Amino acid sequence: MIVDCHAHVFENWTGACGHPSVETHLNYIQKNVTRPAAKAFRLRDGKPADPALLFRPDDNTWAGLADVDFRVGRFGRLEFTRNGEEYAIQYMPVGMQTIESPPEFILAQMTYAGIDHVILQAGGGYGAMNDFNAAAQKKYPAKFTGLLQIDEAIADRDDVLAEVDRAHRVLGLKGVYYAHDFSRHGYARNLDHAAFAPFWEKLARFRLPAFVELSATPAYDRASYIANLLALDRVMARHRALRFVLVMGPPVAHFASDGRWEFPPEVLAAYRRENLLIEIMFPITWGGIWDYPYPEAQALIRRMRELFGAGKLVWGSDMPNVERFCTYRQCLDYVRRYCTFFTAGEMDAVLGGTMAEMFGLKERCHA
Repeated sequence: MIVDCHAHVFENWTGACGHPSVETHLNYIQKNVTRPAAKAFRLRDGKPADPALLFRPDDNTWAGLADVDFRVGRFGRLEFTRNGEEYAIQYMPVGMQTIESPPEFILAQMTYAGIDHVILQAGGGYGAMNDFNAAAQKKYPAKFTGLLQIDEAIADRDDVLAEVDRAHRVLGLKGVYYAHDFSRHGYARNLDHAAFAPFWEKLARFRLPAFVELSATPAYDRASYIANLLALDRVMARHRALRFVLVMGPPVAHFASDGRWEFPPEVLAAYRRENLLIEIMFPITWGGIWDYPYPEAQALIRRMRELFGAGKLVWGSDMPNVERFCTYRQCLDYVRRYCTFFTAGEMDAVLGGTMAEMFGLKERCHA
């Protein structure tokens, strides 16, 4: 059974997509692409552009977002205007004429690529996703498992904790996507702050696995990432029965810039927590630099197997975004066909068995 632990459904991005306003939604998107792996370029001639045009370098919060008429364009583009010049970021594939991903679109992609089941992640840029993810899961329960999301920086508020209750108990969502995006509210508190204890305790009580996309904020550097990882490690240590998934896996830029993992001892210890799984997902960030079948990624995955064991590794794609760099099938096959160092049993676990066990997906599903 092949389970993609990271894909997305979402409404047309020109709308509010569940947020209080279109402006709020656009702020989430703009902040998300201030440092994109996706190509940024000038529209009139296609020449490369600097995404730093989207923000003030001295402020990494929402307050630092530049007023550039940021907007959702066509053909997978996010567009903006600075000093009379028009620019775009190719965030989604060019063939996505409108930026939307209904459940039936992902189902068609799954059928073509041979994927049996998908874990629907979230993120503020996609919208306020609880109801949309839940609707997809309810309509196609054999194909989708939905994660819930909240505004993590204010997870101590009663209304946010109540939304966790609603999303799980009423909507039936089966895990949590935790974006670690505190930029809207500033960076005064981290995820291990004492005020957030009731949130983590609620997840533990509900037995909801937490998919954490760890950031390198506030400075977007190695030191910030390590500090955030150690904060997560403290949470994992307090809640040893709560299962975590490190979304996107370890950052290559901070720990493998020369092509080989070099983890400081405290980082390695955090990654080795027994209640942490690590997502294998390289094409979404490096597919614009490396060529398929990504031998650089294969070498890093081999080393991850040696360091952590195949039982800690789970495969994800980040569909549909990843098709800006490669097809869905290629995103699967660089692991399935080329990571020949996995045994057959290990490959089954990485490509779906571990996720199937986590969410109780017991029968093979056919499109």
